[in-house]
Amino acid sequence: MSAWNAGVAGSTALVTGAARGIGAAVVDGLVREGATVAAVDTDTDGLAELADRSHGRVVPCTADVADAAAVADVVEKTERDIGPIHIGVPVAGILRPGPLCETTDEDWADTFSVNTTGVFVVLRELARRMTPRGRGALVTVASNAAGVPRTGMGAYAASKAAATMLTRCLGLEVARYGIRCNVVAPGSTDTPMQRQLWTDEDDLARVIAGTPEEFRVGIPLGRIADPADIADAVLFLVSDRARHITMQSLFVDGGATLRA
Repeated sequence: MSAWNAGVAGSTALVTGAARGIGAAVVDGLVREGATVAAVDTDTDGLAELADRSHGRVVPCTADVADAAAVADVVEKTERDIGPIHIGVPVAGILRPGPLCETTDEDWADTFSVNTTGVFVVLRELARRMTPRGRGALVTVASNAAGVPRTGMGAYAASKAAATMLTRCLGLEVARYGIRCNVVAPGSTDTPMQRQLWTDEDDLARVIAGTPEEFRVGIPLGRIADPADIADAVLFLVSDRARHITMQSLFVDGGATLRA
């Protein structure tokens, strides 16, 4: 544990999309700093692997964030069996890439059910419990695509933009109760979601260099993010070091959006 993340040690946290990628990195970081984590995902095997390396600090919870009743059950069980949840980090997300004119109704609905409704349900359940206690830190992991148009990612970008705004609106509503709500907006990160977009060995270089034909700049820092880079930003925002920060979006994208 480190003094840098004061306020995390001894806390109970809930993280969705926890089985791999950014979610798993967030869980690992919280455990490292002394939190006990309810790890939520539909990937039961991934959750089991996460729990195995946590030395008993991770409780796997198989649930779909798009299912409000399932989320409510997980929150109820976590608070009953572990303790009051003080940290919430909705990370779960899906990507159905493709031009908007070719996006099906099903792809659109599925994208919003996880990326937006899932965030809403998780934040709502946690905020309802945090409000009377007067303590809590909520961080939504969204995307830099929420603020910059992307070809072939219209549904994803729109869902992340919605998740970003609902997080900020909630932050305004619950600030009076001492609850902070912030957003971490990653850019391209080396995760299974990112790699599903790659088709050959040159794709990583193209992500870093940019693709003018898609009106997409590259990454000024010259590297793709590691999931731990995103997790470190989350850990800061849920810690006491960020006690006077709320309703903000922290971009962790190597400068890729040029703060557009």
